[in-house]
Formats: sequence, C-alpha cells, structure tokens
Amino acid sequence: MNVAEYWIIDVEKQEVIAFAIANGGSKRINQSQVLPGLAISLLEEALQRTRQENQLEIYTWLFSQFQS
Repeated sequence: MNVAEYWIIDVEKQEVIAFAIANGGSKRINQSQVLPGLAISLLEEALQRTRQENQLEIYTWLFSQFQS
C-alpha cells in the first residue's frame, strides 16, 4: 500500500503517536519523514489547543508555526 508512516491520535490524552514503516516493521518517530520539518509535538500542541481555542485560532497559530 506504500504507506510510509502512520499516526495514532489519542484524543482523550491529547497525544499523537507516530510511526515510520521501514524494513518490514515500524518504529516510533518524533518528526514526520513524509512531511519534512513537521514535529509530532507541534501536532500534539494543536490538539491540546482544540480544548480552549476555535478552529480559526488554531489554523492561524499553525500557519504562523509553519512560516517560522
């Protein structure tokens, strides 16, 4: 299926667990290998912000993070 990585999102714990697929198995990663420069911690922070901010505020914040 050519899947290079997958993410498990635990909404209750506000946690993103990411894995890269390689050599017939998978390993946990802290940075996306498919989307270079995307830290998984950034996704977790965005998920946590959903509890206190609206979508527009989160999109604006994420956009500013990507421009930095």
